Amino acid sequence: MPRTRPSQWDFGELFPPEPARRILTVSELTLRVKRLLEAQVGQVWVAGEICNLRVQASGHAYFTLKDAGAQLACVLFRSADPACRELLADGRQVLLEGTLTVYEPRGQYQLVVSTVELRGVGALQLAFERLKQKLAAEGLFAPDRKRPLPHLVERLGLVTSPTGAALRDVLHVIRRRHPALELVLAPCRVQGEGAAAEIAGAIHRLNQYHAARVAAHGPRAGLDAILITRGGGSLEDLWAFNEEIVARALAASALPTVSAVGHEIDFTISDFVADCRAATPSAAAELLTAGAVAAREWLADARQRLGRRARAQRADRAAALADLLTRLRRAHPRQRINEAWQRLDDLRTGLGRAVRQGLRTTRTQWESLRAAWQRGHPGARLEVHRQDLPRLRARLRDHTRHGWERACTRLAALRDQLRLLSPEQTLARGYSITTDAATGRILRAAAETRPGQQLHTRLHRGTVLSRVEPPPDPPPAPADT
Repeated sequence: MPRTRPSQWDFGELFPPEPARRILTVSELTLRVKRLLEAQVGQVWVAGEICNLRVQASGHAYFTLKDAGAQLACVLFRSADPACRELLADGRQVLLEGTLTVYEPRGQYQLVVSTVELRGVGALQLAFERLKQKLAAEGLFAPDRKRPLPHLVERLGLVTSPTGAALRDVLHVIRRRHPALELVLAPCRVQGEGAAAEIAGAIHRLNQYHAARVAAHGPRAGLDAILITRGGGSLEDLWAFNEEIVARALAASALPTVSAVGHEIDFTISDFVADCRAATPSAAAELLTAGAVAAREWLADARQRLGRRARAQRADRAAALADLLTRLRRAHPRQRINEAWQRLDDLRTGLGRAVRQGLRTTRTQWESLRAAWQRGHPGARLEVHRQDLPRLRARLRDHTRHGWERACTRLAALRDQLRLLSPEQTLARGYSITTDAATGRILRAAAETRPGQQLHTRLHRGTVLSRVEPPPDPPPAPADT
């Protein structure tokens, strides 16, 4: 068959056909990623902070583990260790062990957690937290079960190592503060394998010793308290005091217990279970000897207090005796007679003073009445009036003269006013008065006159008679040309 010539529009050499594509579904891709993660990553330890913790009714716990740059979904199934679930809390830094996988329905990778540890601590710290939670749930840490220490400790049971520094510290403080304190040492190891059992056994032995002493010699022969102590160290060194057997022994003790383990920053399970915790062995010794020190100080101050009280009581008795003597002197018959004589003298003096005062008052009244009678006598009154007569005559003369002068002044003023208002004064200024000569009626307007009427005009000097003439005829109007 002849080969056909390719078309000029054939670009097959430039654009070769695409190879066949393998298309995966979402489920297939998610499954492949899941298998790859489980094979390549698998079991891992992851550190971070818990957030968004949710515990479902089914018992499964879901939360997010995050750090500053990313976050990871995590799940702790109900079948895991319940102690791990108790360590979960929002905001807590943890170490998680689990398997990295993919939750296919959401296509989300997540960590299926199998182990939970608090971050920064190891297995010992984890065991410490678990035991602490367990004992707290049982009520061994409850404040209401704590017993108070005796005020005065006379016999103390001591649980510690006989070669440790803690014993030397306790003895040093006791010798200095309360040398009479009797110590009953129950030696034991405080570190290493089996130390916890020895500590618990020492506590039991001290309780047995106390019971035997009380049964044989009475309550005052027994122990007053038990102190368990040791010096500082690491968490591993102090671990014997974190064992459950020691906690149970402390809780079962019939005597009040004091725990002084390590330094101020160290806390052990025995510190929480014991009735009292001291920061250091020396602090525990000071706490247990505080009552003796206070009693010694009280005794040292008792002499001064008794002296002050005796002096105060003696002063009170002396004051009471002086008061009784004073009352006795006041109640003596001679004193009463003397007071009666003094009262009589006072009355005699008062009577004389009253008589003299009455005489002076009567004399004063008599002088006043006599002066009033003299002032009211007619001769005295006439003499007074005679002395007043010249003065009254002068006043009358002055009053008459002043009245005459005021009347003259007023008359002159009225004359001037009358002159100003008189018609003569008006005529003198050039005015005239025109009246009807027949009737004498004053004319005030030209319309009141009539032709031929005779008028009488009064001037300032003399009169004028006149007759009213009719007005002349007006000139004829010029004729129109």
